[in-house]
Amino acid sequence: MGLFAFGEPRSPLSQLLVQRRGVSTRLKSGYCSRFGLSFSIFIFFFGFSASREFVNRIFDPGFGRRLQPETETKTKMKLTVVTVLLLVATGCPTWSYKILGLFPHPGLSHFHFFEPILKGLAAAGHEVTVVSHFPNTNPPPNYVDLPLEGMKLLSDSVSFELFENRPSFSHFMEFFMLYEWGKQACENALNSAAIKTLLESKVQYDLVLTEQFNNDCMLGVAHLLNAPYIGLSSCPLMPWHYDRVGNPLTPSYIPSLFMGYSEKMSFKERLGNYISAYAFKAMYSWFNDNAANALLRQRFGDTIPDVKDLQKRTSMMFVNQHYALSGPKPLTPAVVEVGGIHIQDFKELDPELKSLLDSADHGVIYISWGSMIRPETLPEEKRNAILAALGTLKQRVIWKWGNDTLPNQPSNVYIRKWLPQREILCHPKVRVFMSHGGLLGSSETAYCGVPVVATPMYGDQYNNAAALAHRGMGVVLPYEQITKDSVMEALRKALEPTTMENAKRVSYSYRNRPQSAVETAVWWCEHVVATGGLPLAKSHSTEMPWYAYQMVDLQLCVYAFLTVYVWCWVWLFKRVCCRGVSGFKDEKVKTN
Repeated sequence: MGLFAFGEPRSPLSQLLVQRRGVSTRLKSGYCSRFGLSFSIFIFFFGFSASREFVNRIFDPGFGRRLQPETETKTKMKLTVVTVLLLVATGCPTWSYKILGLFPHPGLSHFHFFEPILKGLAAAGHEVTVVSHFPNTNPPPNYVDLPLEGMKLLSDSVSFELFENRPSFSHFMEFFMLYEWGKQACENALNSAAIKTLLESKVQYDLVLTEQFNNDCMLGVAHLLNAPYIGLSSCPLMPWHYDRVGNPLTPSYIPSLFMGYSEKMSFKERLGNYISAYAFKAMYSWFNDNAANALLRQRFGDTIPDVKDLQKRTSMMFVNQHYALSGPKPLTPAVVEVGGIHIQDFKELDPELKSLLDSADHGVIYISWGSMIRPETLPEEKRNAILAALGTLKQRVIWKWGNDTLPNQPSNVYIRKWLPQREILCHPKVRVFMSHGGLLGSSETAYCGVPVVATPMYGDQYNNAAALAHRGMGVVLPYEQITKDSVMEALRKALEPTTMENAKRVSYSYRNRPQSAVETAVWWCEHVVATGGLPLAKSHSTEMPWYAYQMVDLQLCVYAFLTVYVWCWVWLFKRVCCRGVSGFKDEKVKTN
């Protein structure tokens, strides 16, 4: 975009900074704004006319008879200015970077958050290479896949049987499930042909994007490539994320993972939230970090730095959250909210589905439990309870169901194996979304402004459901409590006008932003490269030992001083009050 580019590094000053930092930059052509291109054409013809005039005046028919000195000087100045403007305006080629994406986790819903960022960078003219389990069937220009193999994809892979008879400490069981997934994904990726090809290519990448979820072994790869890296979190910040970007962990009002609390917590909930937050943080350090270190040293030798040190080098994090839904949080400049980044490219509904929605005089209830859970495995008792409640409603129901048939299906219920969720939720006839509380679906319903009946199953779904309820646009229906009456009561609350009003209020804030989430992510990626890793946003707290950061040493000092101070006063009080004003015992009178 030449002189009028919005981003970095496109100005001469930014170019100088990049060169001074040794960042490898490449020119990319054909990336001009309409204004810049029009201005270039105008300056070109204007400059051509001026240069022709200058030539004609210098080499007139007299051949050798020059212009008057003043006229010649003015004409030369005019040509110089025009030439400079021409060079600047036609300097549409902007700086292109080589960007690498490392995503070893085989969860499709996670990649739905990463892909728009990667495609946005490719659309901006950067050369993007992606290592993942989800190669693009129709990749855009500048987008290259290095696919991972050898792991079962986490899509339509979870049965409802997993959620039957769950104990009260199930959130700790989920942590160890994440730990096993992370270790398997890490080992598979480090020993893959994709990573081997990547390291043998000797390509100098300017930036690495990697998921920071349940394992950090890809930070070792980024270290070997000698490139700054940005962490991507497809869910809100987890307890083990805070330290690496200098963000304060405040469990007094920020819900911890798996807990299912909102910002407003009772004393008992705050106590449980506090214990869980610091327990998960310690467990991640003990189990996940040690596993990552072992796998990295097995693959690359003992010279590779400890993964805890690599975590602190994270330039910044992109987080799939937005204050309108998840609530305001104290965030350092190194944490950027890009929630809802996947909500784009709406498509036309097929005629049959469009007719179902348009002709629903009393509105539509849409049901979907995400991409991982197989809905056909829903126990018969709970399935019949839901269908019995839906059959009493005048609303039309569209249900994402895994089979072609649904036993005891009421006349107002329509089923399909796959449905375009974003397009359905934003249809004006949709009144309620019955969901499992996944973050992508919760983001879409916040964007579209639709009330929710959330039945959380695992992970961050508990927090998402609690956030929707806290915002007044959702009702939490626990899986264990699904009956005909509980479903009817939840739907009744969700269909109330106030619930819809609250949903529209959340939608307004969620939609209206200074720039789109993709534009925000692309700008910050370019800024991290231009500044050599964003050092000015690095909090010193990442370098402090835990006892200094938590001020344990200062508190012990203060407590010790107060203890000594109080003890001195107590001692003095006893000396004065118990032994007389003088502080000495009365002298005994010697008698015969």
